[in-house]
Amino acid sequence: PSVATPSAMIESMQERGMEINIPAVHAEITEAFWRYTHAVIENDIDTVTTLFWHSSHTLRYGTGENLYGIEAIAAFRNSQRGRPLELNVRRVGITSFGDDFGTANCELLRPDIAGIGRMSHTWVRLEEGWRIVAAHVSNIPAS
Repeated sequence: PSVATPSAMIESMQERGMEINIPAVHAEITEAFWRYTHAVIENDIDTVTTLFWHSSHTLRYGTGENLYGIEAIAAFRNSQRGRPLELNVRRVGITSFGDDFGTANCELLRPDIAGIGRMSHTWVRLEEGWRIVAAHVSNIPAS
């Protein structure tokens, strides 16, 4: 099978009526991403937990744990209470798909962890606002 290029995939979605990066939607996801990221940096566990979808379907893959459901995510986050993190966010990429779905990805640098961290979110607009339905955090060696 052939592999579609990103531009071909975007063109195909647009042909089916899906708009990519609607400015207002992109701005909303960007604001939600930074709200979450600042909450992580400030160790505002309540805000971090609030921004996840409160569902058994939500998941978060971390650097040392696989968390399934909001209860597991909240328990993990509650165990992380403490001092704020020193974190440098770089190379942020945010894409919205239609009015209610988007992704946010970034690279992270922390002085206490060697290498480059990566954070990925899948965001969905729900009745209560934008929520993370899936997240993944990982590290790779610095290049």
